[in-house]
Amino acid sequence: MLLLVTAYQEFHLPQGRWERLNSPTTKDLNAVYFIDSLYGWAAGFSGTIIHTTTGGNDWIIQDSKTVNNIEDIYFFDRNLGWAIYWEVFNFPFGTYVLRTTDGGENWSRSSSPQESIFSKCILFLDSLNGWMGGKPYPIVRTTDGGNTWTEAEIDSSTFAFFPVYDIQFYNSKFGYASGGTIDCCGITWWTTNGGDNWQVVDTPYVAPEPLYQLYTYDSLKVIGVGGDFEPIGFGVGIINSSDGGGSWNFEYIGIPGVAWDVDFRNDYEAWAPLGGEQKLIYSKDSGITWDTISTPDSAMIFKIIFSDSLHGFGVGLDGAIIKYKPNINSVENENDFLVEGFLLHQNYPNPFNPTTKIKFHISNPGHVKLIVQDILGNEVAALVNEELSSGSYEILFDAGRFSSGVYFYTLSAGNFFCSKKMILLR
Repeated sequence: MLLLVTAYQEFHLPQGRWERLNSPTTKDLNAVYFIDSLYGWAAGFSGTIIHTTTGGNDWIIQDSKTVNNIEDIYFFDRNLGWAIYWEVFNFPFGTYVLRTTDGGENWSRSSSPQESIFSKCILFLDSLNGWMGGKPYPIVRTTDGGNTWTEAEIDSSTFAFFPVYDIQFYNSKFGYASGGTIDCCGITWWTTNGGDNWQVVDTPYVAPEPLYQLYTYDSLKVIGVGGDFEPIGFGVGIINSSDGGGSWNFEYIGIPGVAWDVDFRNDYEAWAPLGGEQKLIYSKDSGITWDTISTPDSAMIFKIIFSDSLHGFGVGLDGAIIKYKPNINSVENENDFLVEGFLLHQNYPNPFNPTTKIKFHISNPGHVKLIVQDILGNEVAALVNEELSSGSYEILFDAGRFSSGVYFYTLSAGNFFCSKKMILLR
């Protein structure tokens, strides 16, 4: 099942560049999702859904069966996906869920909306269990693939029922949500039991402006982005937690605008779009410091996603689509970015079938454990469980006997604990 190789030399790519792609639409795009480096979808105004199977080189327009603005889109694999839109003109009012099982060639609409609930985001942990966030009830869940939805249990904090803009699950147990209200507060929610109960961050950890997107490093470390968009406002705001959501630190980073989204190209390089500022911000030290670059053709980009360390995409106003191009002429030693001397890489390839490589680095000798778990948290494979000397290692994981789906691999070494998601796609 595994191959262990020590003392390899590896380099990572520093900040690359972005280029504008041809788009099949001039409608505003406010959602994007890529399942891998080739297959992606974007959605937005007037029911627009576009799809690529060539990594953005070519796009086709799909028939969403609606002319309402699509708020978000999510795909579990190359075939199974969901999108959401609001019905605000005809009764009953609320959120409709669109579903496809053939990559978007055919979309079907839920028979009735989630009445008087207006969701901004949707995600699924598997083909049945999913979540939506929005207002006035912030978090709802489904256990039947999106046919029916129920309100999630949230604590009675003063801030419990503010609008949700984003929900992220680190694994089947740990999940986070973010949201808030302009000129009032930015809120985070978190769960440690798979969403059976949600807690809300209370004072003094409430941010001064809404938090539009989160990114989870592991079960303890989380970063969120937002900001104050007023002309004389404070600009981009960043919030961090290093203890699983128990406490948070918010700061304005001195850059004008609002960060509407955030994603990481690798373990240390983050990107966020500033929308109307026509800029992107990026960090090369896991969000500690940030710099800015202009978007290609002054595009207004609001959503961004990396399918892996080499492929990133952003979408925005007037059908704008941009793609990340890594700089292959310059390299930096990855060891300069090791966190506390330990590092767990994203597996590659991902998705995979049936083998993938997992790399990690440990700075101190000791007992190391690397396990694979299914979506329910059950251990399905132990890849490493032994004493190792300090150094870099590579594991070949063969999932030939496993079924398609989402799996999590977790590295524990001393006080270091980190887990990442991988997808087996047959």
